[in-house]
Amino acid sequence: MGVEYDGTRFHGWQTQSGVRTVQSDLEAAVSRVANHPVIVHCAGRTDAGVHALEQVVHFETTATRSERSWVLGANVNLPPDVGVRWAHPVDDSFHARFSAQARHYRYQILARRTRSPLQRDRAVWVHEALDVEQMRAAAVALVGEHDFSSFRAVACQAKSPVRRVLYLDLSERDGLITLSIGANGFLHHMVRNIAGVLMAIGRGEASVDWTRELLEVCDRRLGGVTAQPQGLYFVRADYPPEFGLPQCERTDPLQRLRDH
Repeated sequence: MGVEYDGTRFHGWQTQSGVRTVQSDLEAAVSRVANHPVIVHCAGRTDAGVHALEQVVHFETTATRSERSWVLGANVNLPPDVGVRWAHPVDDSFHARFSAQARHYRYQILARRTRSPLQRDRAVWVHEALDVEQMRAAAVALVGEHDFSSFRAVACQAKSPVRRVLYLDLSERDGLITLSIGANGFLHHMVRNIAGVLMAIGRGEASVDWTRELLEVCDRRLGGVTAQPQGLYFVRADYPPEFGLPQCERTDPLQRLRDH
């Protein structure tokens, strides 16, 4: 399934005792359609306050339903801040997390003097101007395969800190800065830590070379502040074409890397 959600009122993706999560709401809805308990597995777990445009999940079921019935049935049983966009059968070789070849995120920053009620919980607001050109220049060093130890959370459980960033683009319109990034995988808080570093550079608190220096020292303690979660969006994950997923936007991560 492809799932979209507003993460504002969720305590993240993963089921936790006593709090509301995306996984628990989705499992309850899909279980009602399947008429038996199901467990859903996602492409990339998100933290509290983080949104998703097309999270990909899979589950096993003995029920026989049409793709349309899975979508409509799940959505009838879901709250307004989470919805299923599509459903598609796959064979046993598919896994939402381990079959993904790349993942894509977006981070939004509203840089203007006054806050925006419309962007509340949709973008991180900073009241000072940010130098987007300086941020772009600093982002160049992060593209490619690197040890991202300086950009991972202290509690990150990944076995290796090495990741391959396929692209890192920044655009700006009417004060809304959008950071778009794709990689073969992400460490815990990696995107938010990158955003925090680039914002500090945009404010003039650090030089353009800071990103390169952080890659070299491999020390999270020198990596600056983790940016707030509400500006972060899980955009999509890429899978081999043989699975035939009806995703909303297909990308070629290798082509993006060649373009850079």
